[in-house]
Amino acid sequence: MQLPPNLFKQALDARQPQIGLWLGLADAYSTELCAGAGFDWLLIDGEHAPNDLRSILGQLQAIAPYPSHAVVRVPLGYGEAGTALIKQVLDLGAQTVLVPMVDTAVQAAALVQAMRYPPQGIRGMAGARASRWGTYADYAKQANGQVCLLVQAESRSALQNLDAIAATEGVDGVFIGPADLSASMGHVGNPGHPEVAAAIDDAIVRIVKAGKAAGILTTDEALARHYLSLGATFVAVGLDTNLLVRATRTLAATFKAGIAPAPAGKTY
Repeated sequence: MQLPPNLFKQALDARQPQIGLWLGLADAYSTELCAGAGFDWLLIDGEHAPNDLRSILGQLQAIAPYPSHAVVRVPLGYGEAGTALIKQVLDLGAQTVLVPMVDTAVQAAALVQAMRYPPQGIRGMAGARASRWGTYADYAKQANGQVCLLVQAESRSALQNLDAIAATEGVDGVFIGPADLSASMGHVGNPGHPEVAAAIDDAIVRIVKAGKAAGILTTDEALARHYLSLGATFVAVGLDTNLLVRATRTLAATFKAGIAPAPAGKTY
């Protein structure tokens, strides 16, 4: 059997917009529900959600029968611990990895190495789930061409080094993190500040100009369409946690608003 191609990577290369959803519930059951919704990609969050390798595996398995592409965000990518974690996530079968807090081209280049088998990289060899335990006979020879590395630029330093990060060979896309970027720029909790908004727009334009895919997360429909108009290719337009919070609060408020309080009971 041949290793299936990374259709998400192909879509980014072709500059075909990919609409995604952030998964933070850390549960395979809810992940499968979202996998059937029709999103192009689903982000399994290993940075801020309570995921571990086993829960990530369960979600990869839940997404697999559906057209949506699984992207795994690791909590870190640097040093021995980061390299080992990227190796484990790839061995689980993930083809696309998102790494947060990438501030320099040197860091980006190290991540490229961690994603690839020798001689192009340093990924350790193993007959794991990624190869379906040897079913994909030439997995080790084909894997380097199918992995997709997305790095997050979410600080002043990252923006200063953005052109070099985007120019790093082996980096497929650069994702802008509005929340951390706004904090780094002195506007904690205000990603909509004009200075931050201008920086995000400029960053997307620079990434696209460098020939790489630009990505971002926003729950604001107008903003999402604005980023797409600037050339952003992979845009997450919601989070499963936020969708559940909004829907449940709205439903409860809809019914509780029209219910008169119960009469006070007798006092004996």
